[in-house]
Amino acid sequence: MDGDDVHGTVKLVSKEGDTFEVPVEIAKLSNLVITTLGEDDCADDNDDTNMVEIPLPNVKATVLAKVIEYCTHYKQVESMTSITTPLKSNRIEDIVQEWYADFVNVDQTLLFELVTAANFMDIKALLDLTCLAVSVLIKGKSAEEIRRIFNISNDFSSEEEDQVVQQEAEEAK
Repeated sequence: MDGDDVHGTVKLVSKEGDTFEVPVEIAKLSNLVITTLGEDDCADDNDDTNMVEIPLPNVKATVLAKVIEYCTHYKQVESMTSITTPLKSNRIEDIVQEWYADFVNVDQTLLFELVTAANFMDIKALLDLTCLAVSVLIKGKSAEEIRRIFNISNDFSSEEEDQVVQQEAEEAK
C-alpha cells in the first residue's frame, strides 16, 4: 500500500441505505473494508466518481454512526489500550481509557448492536471493547438475570433445574 489512500474516502452504506463518507484510513480499521477494497485500492485515486460503496446490510445507520465515531477517535485521537485477560478489574474505566469506557456506557440494545456491527465489520478492538462491556454487564448475575438480559427462555422444567442445582452443589464440594 502506498500513502495515497490516506486522502481517499469510501462510502459505507447502512441497512437503511444511509451513506457515510469515511476517510479510507479510518474505514480500514475494519477488516471487511480492507477485504472489500482489495489490492487495487480503488479509493485512492481521488476521483470521487469511482468512490467505493460498501453495503453493510446488518448495520443500522445509528449504530454505523457510533462505529465511525469509535474508529475516528481510535485513529485520530488515541488508540485504545489493549484488553488482556485475565482482566485486571471489573471496572471498564480501569482497563481502557475514559473515552472508551464512556463510549460503551450506552443502553443494552445499542451495546448489543455495537457487538454485532463490530463482529460483522471485523473490527477487533471494537469487538473486544463491546464484549468487555457485556461481560461487565453480566458479571455476578444469576442465571435468571442473564436469561432476562439476553431474552433467553428457560426451557428447563422445575425438576430439571433442581437437578442441575443439586449437581452443581455436589461438584462444588
